[in-house]
Amino acid sequence: MGARKKRAPRRGSLGFSPRKRASRLVPRVKSWPEVDIGKPVPLAFLGYRAGMTHVFMVDDRPGRPTSGKEIFVPVTIVETPPMFVAAVRLYGYDPNRGRYSLGEAWAQPPPELELQRRISTLGSFDTDKMLKSLEERLDKAVDVRLIAASQPKLAGGLSKKKPDLLEIKVGGVSDVTKLFDYAKDVLGNLIAVNDVFEEGQLVDVIAVTKGKGFQGVIKRWGVKELPRWHKHRKGSRRIGARSHGRSTFWETPQAGQTGFHRRTEYNKRILMIDDDGYKVTPAGGFLRYGVVRSTFVMLSGSIPGTPKRPIVMRWAIRPPEWYLKLGVRKPEITYISLASKQGV
Repeated sequence: MGARKKRAPRRGSLGFSPRKRASRLVPRVKSWPEVDIGKPVPLAFLGYRAGMTHVFMVDDRPGRPTSGKEIFVPVTIVETPPMFVAAVRLYGYDPNRGRYSLGEAWAQPPPELELQRRISTLGSFDTDKMLKSLEERLDKAVDVRLIAASQPKLAGGLSKKKPDLLEIKVGGVSDVTKLFDYAKDVLGNLIAVNDVFEEGQLVDVIAVTKGKGFQGVIKRWGVKELPRWHKHRKGSRRIGARSHGRSTFWETPQAGQTGFHRRTEYNKRILMIDDDGYKVTPAGGFLRYGVVRSTFVMLSGSIPGTPKRPIVMRWAIRPPEWYLKLGVRKPEITYISLASKQGV
Protein backbone atom coordinates (compact mmCIF):
# COMPACT_ATOMS: atom_id res chain seq x y z
CA MET A 1 0.00 0.00 0.00
CA GLY A 2 1.47 3.31 -1.05
CA ALA A 3 2.13 6.27 1.17
CA ARG A 4 -0.81 8.51 1.95
CA LYS A 5 -0.92 11.68 -0.12
CA LYS A 6 -0.32 14.72 2.07
CA ARG A 7 -0.50 17.52 -0.51
CA ALA A 8 -3.12 18.58 -3.04
CA PRO A 9 -3.79 21.66 -5.16
CA ARG A 10 -6.08 24.12 -3.49
CA ARG A 11 -9.72 24.08 -4.50
CA GLY A 12 -11.19 27.42 -5.48
CA SER A 13 -9.33 30.61 -6.33
CA LEU A 14 -8.60 33.07 -3.51
CA GLY A 15 -8.35 35.84 -6.09
CA PHE A 16 -12.12 36.33 -5.88
CA SER A 17 -12.25 36.62 -2.10
CA PRO A 18 -14.28 37.78 -0.32
CA ARG A 19 -17.07 35.96 -2.13
CA LYS A 20 -19.85 38.33 -1.28
CA ARG A 21 -22.92 39.52 -3.12
CA ALA A 22 -22.45 42.07 -5.89
CA SER A 23 -23.19 45.62 -4.79
CA ARG A 24 -25.12 46.48 -7.96
CA LEU A 25 -26.94 44.58 -10.68
CA VAL A 26 -25.50 46.72 -13.50
CA PRO A 27 -21.72 46.31 -13.10
CA ARG A 28 -19.43 49.31 -13.32
CA VAL A 29 -16.60 48.95 -15.83
CA LYS A 30 -13.38 49.38 -13.87
CA SER A 31 -10.81 49.06 -16.68
CA TRP A 32 -10.85 50.27 -20.27
CA PRO A 33 -8.67 49.19 -23.23
CA GLU A 34 -6.48 51.56 -25.18
CA VAL A 35 -8.06 51.71 -28.65
CA ASP A 36 -6.63 53.51 -31.68
CA ILE A 37 -8.79 53.14 -34.79
CA GLY A 38 -8.65 56.72 -36.06
CA LYS A 39 -12.18 57.74 -35.06
CA PRO A 40 -14.05 58.17 -31.76
CA VAL A 41 -16.20 55.26 -30.64
CA PRO A 42 -17.95 54.23 -27.39
CA LEU A 43 -16.14 51.30 -25.83
CA ALA A 44 -19.08 49.48 -24.22
CA PHE A 45 -22.76 48.72 -24.60
CA LEU A 46 -25.49 47.31 -22.38
CA GLY A 47 -27.92 44.54 -23.27
CA TYR A 48 -30.13 41.91 -21.66
CA ARG A 49 -29.45 38.18 -21.66
CA ALA A 50 -32.16 36.28 -23.52
CA GLY A 51 -30.91 32.70 -23.60
CA MET A 52 -28.79 30.13 -25.43
CA THR A 53 -29.04 28.11 -28.60
CA HIS A 54 -26.50 26.64 -31.04
CA VAL A 55 -25.27 27.25 -34.56
CA PHE A 56 -23.07 25.61 -37.16
CA MET A 57 -20.34 27.79 -38.63
CA VAL A 58 -17.13 27.51 -40.60
CA ASP A 59 -14.11 27.55 -38.30
CA ASP A 60 -11.89 30.40 -39.50
CA ARG A 61 -9.39 30.31 -36.64
CA PRO A 62 -5.87 29.55 -37.92
CA GLY A 63 -3.87 26.58 -36.74
CA ARG A 64 -6.86 24.55 -35.51
CA PRO A 65 -7.54 20.94 -36.53
CA THR A 66 -11.02 22.08 -37.63
CA SER A 67 -9.91 25.13 -39.64
CA GLY A 68 -12.05 25.49 -42.74
CA LYS A 69 -14.54 22.89 -41.52
CA GLU A 70 -18.08 23.23 -40.23
CA ILE A 71 -18.24 23.10 -36.43
CA PHE A 72 -20.92 23.15 -33.73
CA VAL A 73 -20.85 26.27 -31.55
CA PRO A 74 -23.09 27.05 -28.54
CA VAL A 75 -24.13 30.71 -28.56
CA THR A 76 -25.78 33.21 -26.23
CA ILE A 77 -28.29 35.79 -27.43
CA VAL A 78 -28.16 39.27 -25.86
CA GLU A 79 -30.95 41.69 -26.76
CA THR A 80 -29.55 45.20 -27.22
CA PRO A 81 -32.14 47.97 -27.73
CA PRO A 82 -30.68 51.39 -28.65
CA MET A 83 -29.34 53.46 -25.74
CA PHE A 84 -30.09 57.13 -25.09
CA VAL A 85 -27.05 59.32 -24.38
CA ALA A 86 -28.24 61.29 -21.38
CA ALA A 87 -25.04 63.09 -20.33
CA VAL A 88 -21.39 63.82 -21.09
CA ARG A 89 -18.82 63.78 -18.29
CA LEU A 90 -15.19 64.93 -18.29
CA TYR A 91 -12.46 63.59 -16.04
CA GLY A 92 -9.19 65.20 -15.02
CA TYR A 93 -6.18 63.56 -13.43
CA ASP A 94 -4.20 64.42 -10.33
CA PRO A 95 -1.21 62.32 -9.16
CA ASN A 96 -2.36 62.47 -5.55
CA ARG A 97 -6.03 61.56 -5.93
CA GLY A 98 -6.23 59.97 -9.39
CA ARG A 99 -9.09 60.75 -11.74
CA TYR A 100 -11.68 63.29 -10.68
CA SER A 101 -14.78 64.70 -12.34
CA LEU A 102 -14.54 68.08 -14.07
CA GLY A 103 -18.28 68.31 -14.58
CA GLU A 104 -21.04 66.95 -16.74
CA ALA A 105 -23.72 68.15 -19.14
CA TRP A 106 -27.17 66.53 -19.25
CA ALA A 107 -29.67 66.47 -22.08
CA GLN A 108 -33.41 66.60 -21.58
CA PRO A 109 -34.58 62.97 -21.97
CA PRO A 110 -37.71 62.13 -23.97
CA PRO A 111 -40.83 61.41 -21.88
CA GLU A 112 -41.15 57.84 -23.18
CA LEU A 113 -37.74 56.97 -21.71
CA GLU A 114 -39.13 57.55 -18.18
CA LEU A 115 -35.67 58.33 -16.81
CA GLN A 116 -37.24 59.80 -13.68
CA ARG A 117 -37.90 56.23 -12.58
CA ARG A 118 -34.12 55.84 -12.20
CA ILE A 119 -33.22 59.42 -11.20
CA SER A 120 -36.02 60.85 -9.08
CA THR A 121 -34.34 64.29 -8.79
CA LEU A 122 -34.15 64.74 -12.56
CA GLY A 123 -35.11 68.29 -13.57
CA SER A 124 -34.70 70.68 -16.45
CA PHE A 125 -31.15 71.33 -17.66
CA ASP A 126 -29.48 74.11 -19.59
CA THR A 127 -27.47 71.84 -21.86
CA ASP A 128 -25.77 74.59 -23.87
CA LYS A 129 -24.58 76.39 -20.75
CA MET A 130 -23.15 73.20 -19.24
CA LEU A 131 -21.41 72.23 -22.49
CA LYS A 132 -19.81 75.66 -22.65
CA SER A 133 -18.60 75.21 -19.08
CA LEU A 134 -17.04 71.87 -20.02
CA GLU A 135 -15.28 73.39 -23.03
CA GLU A 136 -13.59 75.91 -20.73
CA ARG A 137 -12.13 73.00 -18.70
CA LEU A 138 -11.19 70.89 -21.70
CA ASP A 139 -7.47 71.66 -21.28
CA LYS A 140 -7.53 69.76 -17.94
CA ALA A 141 -9.49 66.78 -19.29
CA VAL A 142 -7.87 63.40 -19.88
CA ASP A 143 -11.01 61.30 -20.32
CA VAL A 144 -14.44 61.70 -21.91
CA ARG A 145 -17.35 59.52 -20.81
CA LEU A 146 -20.97 59.09 -21.87
CA ILE A 147 -23.77 58.35 -19.42
CA ALA A 148 -26.19 56.25 -21.47
CA ALA A 149 -29.61 54.91 -20.51
CA SER A 150 -30.99 51.64 -21.80
CA GLN A 151 -34.55 51.19 -23.09
CA PRO A 152 -35.86 47.97 -21.50
CA LYS A 153 -39.38 48.68 -22.77
CA LEU A 154 -38.16 47.89 -26.30
CA ALA A 155 -36.84 44.46 -25.29
CA GLY A 156 -39.24 41.62 -25.94
CA GLY A 157 -38.63 39.60 -22.78
CA LEU A 158 -38.64 42.40 -20.19
CA SER A 159 -41.58 43.86 -18.32
CA LYS A 160 -39.71 46.57 -16.44
CA LYS A 161 -39.81 50.24 -17.46
CA LYS A 162 -36.97 51.64 -15.35
CA PRO A 163 -33.89 52.23 -17.56
CA ASP A 164 -30.41 51.16 -16.54
CA LEU A 165 -27.55 53.67 -16.61
CA LEU A 166 -24.03 52.88 -17.79
CA GLU A 167 -20.97 55.12 -17.90
CA ILE A 168 -19.15 54.47 -21.18
CA LYS A 169 -15.67 55.69 -22.07
CA VAL A 170 -15.20 57.24 -25.51
CA GLY A 171 -12.03 55.95 -27.18
CA GLY A 172 -10.58 55.36 -30.61
CA VAL A 173 -8.29 58.41 -30.74
CA SER A 174 -5.97 60.09 -28.25
CA ASP A 175 -7.09 63.66 -28.96
CA VAL A 176 -9.47 64.74 -26.16
CA THR A 177 -10.91 67.52 -28.32
CA LYS A 178 -12.08 65.02 -30.95
CA LEU A 179 -13.54 62.81 -28.27
CA PHE A 180 -15.45 65.73 -26.78
CA ASP A 181 -16.75 66.82 -30.19
CA TYR A 182 -18.07 63.32 -30.78
CA ALA A 183 -19.70 63.27 -27.34
CA LYS A 184 -21.44 66.60 -28.07
CA ASP A 185 -22.81 65.21 -31.35
CA VAL A 186 -24.35 62.12 -29.77
CA LEU A 187 -25.62 63.88 -26.61
CA GLY A 188 -29.40 63.64 -26.53
CA ASN A 189 -29.45 61.05 -29.35
CA LEU A 190 -29.63 57.28 -29.61
CA ILE A 191 -26.65 55.01 -30.18
CA ALA A 192 -27.07 51.47 -31.51
CA VAL A 193 -24.92 48.44 -30.89
CA ASN A 194 -23.81 48.68 -34.55
CA ASP A 195 -22.14 52.00 -33.65
CA VAL A 196 -19.98 50.27 -31.04
CA PHE A 197 -19.25 46.73 -32.28
CA GLU A 198 -19.13 44.79 -35.52
CA GLU A 199 -19.56 41.14 -36.44
CA GLY A 200 -16.46 39.06 -35.79
CA GLN A 201 -15.16 41.35 -33.03
CA LEU A 202 -14.00 40.06 -29.66
CA VAL A 203 -15.60 41.60 -26.56
CA ASP A 204 -15.37 41.15 -22.82
CA VAL A 205 -18.60 40.37 -20.98
CA ILE A 206 -19.14 41.82 -17.50
CA ALA A 207 -22.17 40.63 -15.54
CA VAL A 208 -23.45 39.38 -12.20
CA THR A 209 -23.57 35.58 -12.01
CA LYS A 210 -26.55 33.45 -11.07
CA GLY A 211 -27.21 33.58 -7.32
CA LYS A 212 -27.19 30.30 -5.37
CA GLY A 213 -27.65 31.58 -1.82
CA PHE A 214 -25.84 30.30 1.28
CA GLN A 215 -23.97 27.08 0.48
CA GLY A 216 -21.52 24.79 2.24
CA VAL A 217 -17.84 24.27 1.53
CA ILE A 218 -18.40 21.34 -0.86
CA LYS A 219 -20.42 23.36 -3.36
CA ARG A 220 -18.83 26.74 -2.63
CA TRP A 221 -15.15 25.73 -2.84
CA GLY A 222 -15.17 22.26 -4.40
CA VAL A 223 -13.31 20.59 -1.51
CA LYS A 224 -13.45 16.83 -1.20
CA GLU A 225 -15.95 15.26 1.14
CA LEU A 226 -14.51 12.83 3.66
CA PRO A 227 -15.48 9.16 3.27
CA ARG A 228 -18.48 8.34 5.42
CA TRP A 229 -16.83 5.69 7.60
CA HIS A 230 -17.59 5.13 11.26
CA LYS A 231 -14.58 7.26 12.27
CA HIS A 232 -16.18 10.24 10.48
CA ARG A 233 -19.48 9.93 12.26
CA LYS A 234 -19.00 13.50 13.59
CA GLY A 235 -19.24 14.87 10.06
CA SER A 236 -17.93 14.06 6.59
CA ARG A 237 -17.83 17.71 5.59
CA ARG A 238 -15.62 18.98 8.41
CA ILE A 239 -12.57 20.97 7.29
CA GLY A 240 -10.15 20.09 10.06
CA ALA A 241 -8.12 21.94 12.65
CA ARG A 242 -8.57 25.69 13.01
CA SER A 243 -11.71 25.65 10.92
CA HIS A 244 -13.78 27.51 13.54
CA GLY A 245 -13.20 30.19 16.11
CA ARG A 246 -10.89 33.20 16.36
CA SER A 247 -7.78 31.35 15.18
CA THR A 248 -9.25 30.38 11.79
CA PHE A 249 -7.00 30.99 8.82
CA TRP A 250 -8.61 33.26 6.26
CA GLU A 251 -7.61 30.86 3.48
CA THR A 252 -9.67 28.06 5.04
CA PRO A 253 -12.75 27.25 2.95
CA GLN A 254 -15.91 28.34 4.74
CA ALA A 255 -19.60 28.19 4.01
CA GLY A 256 -21.24 31.38 2.81
CA GLN A 257 -22.72 33.30 -0.11
CA THR A 258 -22.42 31.49 -3.43
CA GLY A 259 -23.18 33.14 -6.74
CA PHE A 260 -24.46 36.64 -7.48
CA HIS A 261 -20.86 37.78 -7.93
CA ARG A 262 -19.57 40.36 -10.38
CA ARG A 263 -17.46 38.52 -12.95
CA THR A 264 -15.71 39.30 -16.25
CA GLU A 265 -15.30 36.79 -19.08
CA TYR A 266 -12.78 37.72 -21.75
CA ASN A 267 -12.73 37.42 -25.53
CA LYS A 268 -16.25 36.40 -26.47
CA ARG A 269 -16.67 36.60 -30.23
CA ILE A 270 -19.62 38.39 -31.79
CA LEU A 271 -21.01 36.05 -34.43
CA MET A 272 -24.01 38.10 -35.52
CA ILE A 273 -25.66 41.49 -35.05
CA ASP A 274 -29.15 41.81 -36.51
CA ASP A 275 -32.46 43.66 -36.08
CA ASP A 276 -34.70 40.64 -36.76
CA GLY A 277 -35.02 38.74 -33.50
CA TYR A 278 -37.05 35.97 -35.09
CA LYS A 279 -33.88 34.73 -36.79
CA VAL A 280 -32.66 33.40 -33.44
CA THR A 281 -35.79 33.05 -31.27
CA PRO A 282 -36.57 29.34 -30.80
CA ALA A 283 -40.06 27.92 -31.10
CA GLY A 284 -42.06 29.04 -28.07
CA GLY A 285 -39.50 31.72 -27.20
CA PHE A 286 -36.51 31.58 -24.89
CA LEU A 287 -37.17 29.96 -21.55
CA ARG A 288 -38.02 32.58 -18.88
CA TYR A 289 -37.53 35.34 -21.43
CA GLY A 290 -39.75 35.11 -24.48
CA VAL A 291 -39.30 36.57 -27.95
CA VAL A 292 -36.41 38.81 -29.03
CA ARG A 293 -38.08 41.84 -30.65
CA SER A 294 -35.27 44.38 -31.10
CA THR A 295 -31.60 44.34 -32.12
CA PHE A 296 -29.62 41.41 -30.76
CA VAL A 297 -26.01 40.30 -30.45
CA MET A 298 -25.02 36.65 -30.81
CA LEU A 299 -21.99 35.74 -28.69
CA SER A 300 -20.05 32.50 -28.94
CA GLY A 301 -20.12 30.37 -25.79
CA SER A 302 -21.84 31.02 -22.50
CA ILE A 303 -21.83 34.17 -20.38
CA PRO A 304 -22.62 34.88 -16.72
CA GLY A 305 -26.08 35.69 -15.46
CA THR A 306 -29.69 34.60 -15.74
CA PRO A 307 -32.28 35.49 -18.39
CA LYS A 308 -33.25 39.21 -18.30
CA ARG A 309 -30.01 40.14 -16.48
CA PRO A 310 -28.16 43.30 -17.64
CA ILE A 311 -25.02 42.41 -19.60
CA VAL A 312 -22.18 44.88 -20.23
CA MET A 313 -20.10 44.21 -23.34
CA ARG A 314 -16.75 46.02 -23.56
CA TRP A 315 -14.03 46.15 -26.20
CA ALA A 316 -11.56 43.34 -25.55
CA ILE A 317 -8.84 44.49 -23.17
CA ARG A 318 -6.44 41.57 -23.83
CA PRO A 319 -7.25 39.95 -27.20
CA PRO A 320 -5.26 36.87 -28.30
CA GLU A 321 -2.33 37.07 -30.68
CA TRP A 322 -4.12 35.50 -33.66
CA TYR A 323 -6.86 38.14 -33.40
CA LEU A 324 -4.32 40.98 -33.40
CA LYS A 325 -2.67 39.56 -36.53
CA LEU A 326 -5.80 38.81 -38.56
CA GLY A 327 -8.12 41.54 -37.26
CA VAL A 328 -11.91 41.41 -37.36
CA ARG A 329 -13.34 38.84 -39.77
CA LYS A 330 -17.06 38.26 -40.28
CA PRO A 331 -17.93 34.64 -39.43
CA GLU A 332 -19.75 32.36 -41.85
CA ILE A 333 -22.81 30.85 -40.12
CA THR A 334 -24.47 27.99 -41.98
CA TYR A 335 -27.26 26.99 -39.59
CA ILE A 336 -29.07 28.48 -36.55
CA SER A 337 -31.06 26.12 -34.33
CA LEU A 338 -34.64 27.29 -33.68
CA ALA A 339 -35.69 24.14 -31.84
CA SER A 340 -37.85 24.69 -28.76
CA LYS A 341 -36.02 25.12 -25.46
CA GLN A 342 -39.16 24.74 -23.30
CA GLY A 343 -38.53 21.09 -22.54
CA VAL A 344 -34.85 21.52 -21.67
